[in-house]
Amino acid sequence: MQAKIKTPSGDSSSGQAAIDLISALRDHDGRFPAREQKVATYVQAHLADISDMTIAQLAKAVGVSTPTVVRFCRTLGCDGFREFKLRLAQNLAVSLQYISPPPASEQVASDTAVDRVLGALYATANVMRGQVDPDILETAVSEISSCRQLVAAGIGGGSSMVATEAANRFFRLGIPAVALEDSYLLQMRAATLGPEDVLLCVSASGEAEELVSAAEIAGGYGAMTIAIAPKGSRLAQISKVSLLIDLPEDPDIYKPTASRYAHLIIVDAIAMTVAQVRSTTTAENLRRIRASLTAFHGRTGPQPLGD
Repeated sequence: MQAKIKTPSGDSSSGQAAIDLISALRDHDGRFPAREQKVATYVQAHLADISDMTIAQLAKAVGVSTPTVVRFCRTLGCDGFREFKLRLAQNLAVSLQYISPPPASEQVASDTAVDRVLGALYATANVMRGQVDPDILETAVSEISSCRQLVAAGIGGGSSMVATEAANRFFRLGIPAVALEDSYLLQMRAATLGPEDVLLCVSASGEAEELVSAAEIAGGYGAMTIAIAPKGSRLAQISKVSLLIDLPEDPDIYKPTASRYAHLIIVDAIAMTVAQVRSTTTAENLRRIRASLTAFHGRTGPQPLGD
């Protein structure tokens, strides 16, 4: 999506400041009025320094008047230099690692892409292993084992994938389960849950508004709310049972997020234990699933259940 920006004449098609000032500066480089272009060129070359400068200092460094700096800011949809500095600082805080990414960690010459991904997985899983509280894990197992239905929720690519896999695990064990990532459906479904139901929320940040709201709604109606989220996060604090998993991300921006693997391990650990607790029902369900699949595709040899 192209960053929103005022035209060089000062008119704005959207009436809003650029969402991404860094992209706006790049996209419109060379299209500013001459004096404003001088400001744009300087700002792009000194992104990290602007937040410590006054408007007078910037004007002097560029060789223009302070009104020119104000016009430049307004061309980008900001009311003035103060708002421009604030927006740029916020933008830079999340963009710096991509503008100047840290050097990749040292690699053994023989390492393949698979080796590098596995290395991140092992490191993250080991951190997670030391954070899991066995008693809280057992409480989650107990609540899910006896629930009437389970709603697994995740917002965003990684968390929604884990939620989908959680529903996939638990329905096989005789527990009606559904995964949701749509924010509106999640709020509505949360409002239908009651004391015999479980809402399982997965979040790498623990701050997704949709999940926090759903946990508050479901908990208010007596449902058991279980979170896989970082310590101190809003989701962890509002949920009745919280598996506190706080995982650092690899500084290599090109590696996939490894935390989702750790969350999958937690889901699998809960599912395996629930299966053992409900062994009679579980064994019969798994037998039926295998029999139905064999009748469908005709294969009888060892294979993952459902593959």
